[in-house]
Amino acid sequence: MYEKIVEAAHRLDGIAHKTPVLTSTLLNERTGNHMFLKCENFQRMGAFKFRGAYHTISSLSQEARRKGVIAYSSGNHAMATALTCKLLDIPATVVMPEDAPRVKTDAVQDYGATIIRYNRKTESREEIAQDLIHTFDYTLIPPFDAISIIAGQGTVAKELIEETGELDYLLVPCGGGGLISGCAVAAKHLLPECKVIGAEPALSDDAAKSFKTGTLQTLKTPHSIADGLNTPSLGKITFPLIMEHVDDFITVSEEEIKSAMYFLWTRLKVVVEPSGAVALAAYRQLSAKGKKVGVVLSGGNVDVRKASDLFKDIMD
Repeated sequence: MYEKIVEAAHRLDGIAHKTPVLTSTLLNERTGNHMFLKCENFQRMGAFKFRGAYHTISSLSQEARRKGVIAYSSGNHAMATALTCKLLDIPATVVMPEDAPRVKTDAVQDYGATIIRYNRKTESREEIAQDLIHTFDYTLIPPFDAISIIAGQGTVAKELIEETGELDYLLVPCGGGGLISGCAVAAKHLLPECKVIGAEPALSDDAAKSFKTGTLQTLKTPHSIADGLNTPSLGKITFPLIMEHVDDFITVSEEEIKSAMYFLWTRLKVVVEPSGAVALAAYRQLSAKGKKVGVVLSGGNVDVRKASDLFKDIMD
């Protein structure tokens, strides 16, 4: 699997940003560890999702490109698919929930994709996409459960480790598992002793439950403020990769997510969305001192018009 991550890195070279790794003396003092923040909020379209989407779509045949692609997503994967298709001049359709953050739907429209809205409580995005595939012969670009997507996301950890060298821990947020499974494969190949820890909202903890029980778990209506992690379950590909390569999971409260997000905004001047702050929020439960800890900040597509609502309890 690691060789596929290397292939993805070559395909993304010169296209995806090699995002910065930030450090903070204050954060190191608070945690008692040496923290290295991999800032995928500075990736093209504002999240790590661009890596997997571009790697996958750019591999398609000319015939598949001509017919167009379809994706379903609450935001970041939709944006990544739309931007990739704009760069490659490929028609794109994305299925997005009616309550998707406006900042994300606006970006998808700006990139030129067609948006199909649905009610996530009463409709299935998978069924809608399959109906459109049957009608128009689109190619589905999965949000996480595909080897090419996972390989693209795994380049996040590859880049981080190549820059920082040895890491004792790697904290990675988890929704459907594409990012963490790819990062875990890369980390375990490059640093076998590095402990890979998944971070997940307690309100959307299907992955943590799946990991701890060894059985794939599904949540009906995950509803964390970290909307990018509100997937109902891991995938058939990501789940076994996680079971093989991830060491543990930590779940965090909504208050911990807001606190980590507020710290990043106000002290490091780094704008992240709630999903992007989840891995940092998990550090409080990491029983380690004097260690080198990598943290993936997965994205920064937050509606700043609503930020005051997220932070009002912290600021009071």
